[in-house]
Parts: sequence; C-alpha cells; structure tokens
Amino acid sequence: MSKAELEIYLAAAEEHYKLLQVWFWDECSYSLKVIRRKQWARRGKPKKVSGQRGRGNVNVMGAIRHYDKKVKTSFIEKGDSNTFYEGLKNLYNAIKTEWIMQGGLASTFKRAGPRLVVVLDNASYHCTLSVLQKVRKEMPNLHLYFLPAYSPDMNMMELVWHSSKEYIANRLFRNKEELKDLINRLLNRGELKIDWGRRIKNKGNSINAS
Repeated sequence: MSKAELEIYLAAAEEHYKLLQVWFWDECSYSLKVIRRKQWARRGKPKKVSGQRGRGNVNVMGAIRHYDKKVKTSFIEKGDSNTFYEGLKNLYNAIKTEWIMQGGLASTFKRAGPRLVVVLDNASYHCTLSVLQKVRKEMPNLHLYFLPAYSPDMNMMELVWHSSKEYIANRLFRNKEELKDLINRLLNRGELKIDWGRRIKNKGNSINAS
C-alpha cells in the first residue's frame, strides 16, 4: 500500500466510518531496563543509570482505529504467526461485539458489517501463507494491507508506542508485573494522553498522526 492509497482509504473511512474502518497494527517490546530521556542528566554529569531494572521485556501487540483513536492491545510472549493470528481474531471479535451492541446481528456481520482494513508492516510472520488463508476464510470482511518496507511514518501505532515509552522513561519497576500494569492502564484504560498533531522522528522518518 502506497502513501497515496492509504490516504484514499483514510478519507473514505472518515466519511463512511460505519461502512469502513481502518486499523493500524503493530508490535512493540518494552524493556525492563531504565529508558533515559534525552537530556536526562545534567551536562558534564555521567549518564550512568543506577538501579537498573531486572532483565526482561514486556511484549505487546495491538491496533488503533483511525477515526476515533480507539486502541486495542494485548500482551504476548513473543511475536510469531500464531500470536499474530490470535491477536487479529481477538480484534475481529471485539469489533463484531461492538457491531452487535449497536444493533447489528451476529449472523450478518460478515456480510453487512463494516469492511475492516488492517494496515501493517511486512514482518515475516504477518505474511505467513497459512495465516493469510485462515484470515480469508474465517474473517472475509477483514483485509490486510502491507506498508512499504521501512515506512514507520505511515503507521499510527508508532506514535502510540513512542508516547507510552516516553511516559515510562526513567521510572523504576520492581518486576514485570508492575510494568505490565502501567502499560495496560496507559494503552487499554485511556490513561495515556497523546498529541495526535505532533511530529516525531522515528528511524529518519517523520510521523504525524493527525
């Protein structure tokens, strides 16, 4: 999917949000080591961090809906084809539940529900043939659109990850459970405030999620 094609989908989804939803998908790893903000230490002072967190990472996969900025994430042990498929299925079922709560019938969701466009990168386990086949068979109204290589600037989830890591930076946690609890509150309970018009640098690209 090119940037021009993505903009067409986003414009259509804004105008016809009941018929078309665009979700941005990605995975992220949060380190238990202290993440230092830029300029964390005073000039001339050593930038050594005392009290490093224990070793280990907290891995998260999830998606954000473009028109209302709704975020759906879950914790995973590692990113692979199985966890990717389960994550997609959970997202699909959550949207289906939303459809039913708004008066739709479960039996008509695949035919009459919104078309779901999931925009994501080209990680190898995103492109596994067996997963793609199951998605087509079990979730026919969900379509995967892959971004060009090295284009994080086109994925809105990058700003979610960046903002949450910035919030967590320089905080110490006794264990992974404490870190997971904060991530859950930030991402799934709406405690993270994001400036959607902000531009940030990521791997040389500028991200603007407005």
